[in-house]
Amino acid sequence: MKIVVIGGSGLIGSKLVARLQTAGHQAVPASPNSGVDTLTGAGLAEALTGADVVVDVANSPSFEDAAVLAFFETSTRNMLAAEARAGVRHHVALSVVGSERLVDSGYMRAKVAQETLIRTSRVPYTILHSTQFFEFLGGIAHSSVAGEAIHLPTALFQPIAANDVADALAAIVVAPPVNGAIEVAGPAPFRMDALVRRYLMATGDARGVVGQADAPYFGATIDDSSLMPTAGAQIGATDYDSWFAAR
Repeated sequence: MKIVVIGGSGLIGSKLVARLQTAGHQAVPASPNSGVDTLTGAGLAEALTGADVVVDVANSPSFEDAAVLAFFETSTRNMLAAEARAGVRHHVALSVVGSERLVDSGYMRAKVAQETLIRTSRVPYTILHSTQFFEFLGGIAHSSVAGEAIHLPTALFQPIAANDVADALAAIVVAPPVNGAIEVAGPAPFRMDALVRRYLMATGDARGVVGQADAPYFGATIDDSSLMPTAGAQIGATDYDSWFAAR
């Protein structure tokens, strides 16, 4: 099976490509560095020739509202059009648990726009909704600096190891399209401020973390239901302590 992984050199993409190649598939990482630019369409037709599945795990280089929306809308339109012409049988995309609930976040609005394009296209699809990655805890902290402290919501979230997300994607890729969404989450919920504080302390980062119920998360106010998976979500195998010990 030929599988083209858009964003195949990134955190999730590189793990997915390795898994698929080990399983004997022709997994092709595609990115601007390999001559495939989904924003301009350059190289897409050539990369998708003979492809059975396209997996989109690319992310926007900018989280600014207009830029991130333009990235996801333009790249998704270009991909889906090229896939339809190439006869691709399955489009797989990685998105975020709770994206539709966070309308105040420009990033989440862009992910919803991406999903809408996928759902209304002619290409059969599966969308994987994932919770936040353990690997992004530092990034969450960095995005929430105000003055000399980090101000984070006290809401629940249920982060997951990137390896477990890659495993979930690898299973989806070789299965028939569901023409819907599948959720995946980590094994346990945490208060966001508490886990980030724990992570920073363990990594020697002395910055203080202030927990505030109304502190914004990428522009949106969240509560205990905003980022949490539904009861039917798949659960990753790696808990936080195991992930941290192996990082």
